[in-house]
Formats: sequence, structure tokens, C-alpha cells
Amino acid sequence: MNILRKAAFAALAAVLLAPVAASAQEVTLRMVSAFSENSIYVVRLQKWIQTVNAEGKGTLQINFIGGPKAIPTFEVGNALKTGVVDLALSAGAFYTNLMPEADALKLAQIPIAEQRKNGAFELINEIWNKKANIYYLGRPVEGEPFHLYLTKKITKPDLTGLKIRITPVYRDFFQALGANVVTTPPGEVYTALERGVVDGYGWPIGGIFDLNWHEKTKFRVDPGFYMAEVSVLMNLDAWKKLAPKQRAYLHKQILASEADNGFWLRNNEAETKRQAAAGIQTIKFDAATSKQYYDKAYEVGWAGAIKASPEYGPRMKKLLSK
Repeated sequence: MNILRKAAFAALAAVLLAPVAASAQEVTLRMVSAFSENSIYVVRLQKWIQTVNAEGKGTLQINFIGGPKAIPTFEVGNALKTGVVDLALSAGAFYTNLMPEADALKLAQIPIAEQRKNGAFELINEIWNKKANIYYLGRPVEGEPFHLYLTKKITKPDLTGLKIRITPVYRDFFQALGANVVTTPPGEVYTALERGVVDGYGWPIGGIFDLNWHEKTKFRVDPGFYMAEVSVLMNLDAWKKLAPKQRAYLHKQILASEADNGFWLRNNEAETKRQAAAGIQTIKFDAATSKQYYDKAYEVGWAGAIKASPEYGPRMKKLLSK
């Protein structure tokens, strides 16, 4: 009888413990994007997820839930912080409500590979862990500058009298150039341009065709400034729960995505040609004015970052600037 009981208990234990054993071997992480699903960022993300899942069977899988229709863009940061989701593709400008330091990543002038070596990556995680319960995994989008796009021509970097649609990325810079700034969700920009509510907007070199903004855009101002900061972030508690093997695997995959940044340089060239073909004219200043325009962007940007975060701003500037 005792033998039968022991056998029964053993069988029951095997059934109850089976899911635990399986979860220790493989974990599935829930991921969202702050960008729309038709954007180039998410198209690339989904290819990365396919690779992660194909090579990570038995170790780690990612379940992509969706873009802003699943969780609105400006709520992704809080969903990540609180553990509603495990992973997110987002930009610092979308979660400055959690921490002002997030927006400073746009000011980085050195590649992520060097940031991982010079202490910048460690500092970022020190801040992100402490202030937002977020683990900063990496930055798979690199080398994609922002530009000012307009419906009216300018001959100098003076936006006085113009209404420019902004996010936190460009607010200080465009205001320093005299613009009246307007904040609207990306989905409302097309109509705002069409109705003359705004005379322009800031956006990376790529992506305006995804939103059909090229139809209402007449000019792009060169040079570009800052860099689009699109990163993969993880809930810190979820990161800590991963087994060492799972962390190593995820780290390996994010490094692989960062190593493929040559794609973005090629994409920049293709998008520049595509804009020209669509009739978007390039506004270029003389060399001295262009330098003043570019330098002003970083001067204003870092001044704002340091004002917002006196504790961390100067340290970030030292490690992220040329």
C-alpha cells in the first residue's frame, strides 16, 4: 500500500512539476512597439523576433503583441515599468514622463558599440534601472538623423512665425529657432499639414512615406541633427527572472541586431533619393550657417538635458558626446 501511495504521489508530482521544468527551459516574453506596425522599425523588429524564436527554441521566445493599437505610444513606458509587458521597442521621447534622462539618448554622437565600452551603457542602465524599473537591452536603430520638414521655404535657420509640430525630441531646438510649437499625435500630422495647422515637423530621414506625410511636404532642411534613438527595453524584474542562459541568449541576439546598422546607412541614402523623386526639395545653408545650425541643436539639447537632470545630465554628456 505504501509503495502504491508513493508511486501515486510521484506521478502527481511529475504532473505538477512538469510546467515548472518546462518554464525553466523556455520562457516566452510579451513585446510591444511604440511605433506603428507598418513602420520600418517594426518591420525590422519582426524579422529579428523571427530569428530569436527560430534559434531560441527551448530557451526563449518572444510573443509580439502589436503596436499602438495594443498599447498607446505614450503609455508603453509605464506598461513596461509595471510589468504589463516584458519587452518594448520605443524611443526615449515617448517615456520622458517616467524619467527626463530618456530624451538625452538622441544626443549620442558615438556608436552604441563604443557606448558599451566607454561606460555609457553602464550609466544608462544605472539610471534606467533606478528610475524606471527598466533594463536597457540595446539600440538596433543607429545612424538615422532627424530633419526639419516644411511646407514653406526658408533661407536661414529662423522659424519665426512658423508653426512646427514637435515631440520632446525637437521642442527646445525648434523653439530656440523661433518656432511656435504644436504637439499632436503622429496620426493627426497629415491632417494638420493639409489644413495648415502646422507648417512643418521634425522626423528622421526615414519614415515619412509610411505615414504619407510626403504628400504634404515640400522641403527638407539639411543637415540632419541628433540621431533617431530606437531601442529595445525590458522590464527589470522580468530580466532578473531570466536564467543566465536566457540572458546570454537575449544579449547575443541584441548584439547581432546592433551589428547590422549598415542597413540604416543604406536606407538613409534610399530615403533621400525617394524624397527627391517625390518632389521634396532640399534646403541647404552655406557651410558656416550649417555648422551653426548643427551646433545649436546640440548646445540647446544638452542644456535642456542637464537642466532636467542636474545629477545625470553632465555624466551622460561626457560619455555620449564626441
